[in-house]
Amino acid sequence: MTDPNVTFYGFTPVVRDPDILFANHPTANGDHPKQDLFVADDFPLPTSPLVDSVKAFVKKELDEQTFNHSNRVYIYGVALVKTHFPQWSYDLETYYLACLLHDIGTAQKYLATTKMSFEFKGAIVARDLILQSGGVEDQADSVCDAIIRHQDIFVKGGNITMIGQILQLATILDNVGIRANLIHPRLIETTTTAFPRKGWSEHFARVIDSELKLKPWCHSSTFEVPNWKEGVQSNFATDVRCNNVMKPFD
Repeated sequence: MTDPNVTFYGFTPVVRDPDILFANHPTANGDHPKQDLFVADDFPLPTSPLVDSVKAFVKKELDEQTFNHSNRVYIYGVALVKTHFPQWSYDLETYYLACLLHDIGTAQKYLATTKMSFEFKGAIVARDLILQSGGVEDQADSVCDAIIRHQDIFVKGGNITMIGQILQLATILDNVGIRANLIHPRLIETTTTAFPRKGWSEHFARVIDSELKLKPWCHSSTFEVPNWKEGVQSNFATDVRCNNVMKPFD
């Protein structure tokens, strides 16, 4: 029998490359892709003792801009799936935990105190926290896997977990504006009202610059020119700063 936890905790494999994922997609192609008229309130945030415990930890360790980004990523991701992949099945709580914790490695407590890339350190912190807070191992592993891979933007081959793909699509949408045309502008307006960006583009760009300076070997350097060195302008930080889709809301 198939392990039901594979589907429930979002391990279902989907194609990694979003260009392939959306190729010939019936609702996501052309000049006018489907944009369901959702607002932020259509996607209430999950709540449970586990979520509440994790959220309290995250609010304590992350600054407001990163916490708000994490919540926007939840709303955008769930909306993308509901419009374009309504057949996908995954646990909303597990996805929300991945959203809340995906940037925990950028917290002051961790970014400069480890030589690990922020995604990898953050994934370890997230897995340990979920288990310590009463989550089951498969749930903790799903969140951990998604966080580790959430910046594998240039990996084209193979598959990724369903929750990992949703997290990638939603983070790159909020950070750079890629595929923002797949959701309704009203959703962006109401989501940024509920969870204001407060200069998120510049804030996150500075985080990127800081990690590259501290750890020029870090995974974020995959966005950069080969053999990137301090003093060379960051491609990644530049793309984040030039997020014209979200500029009116910054």
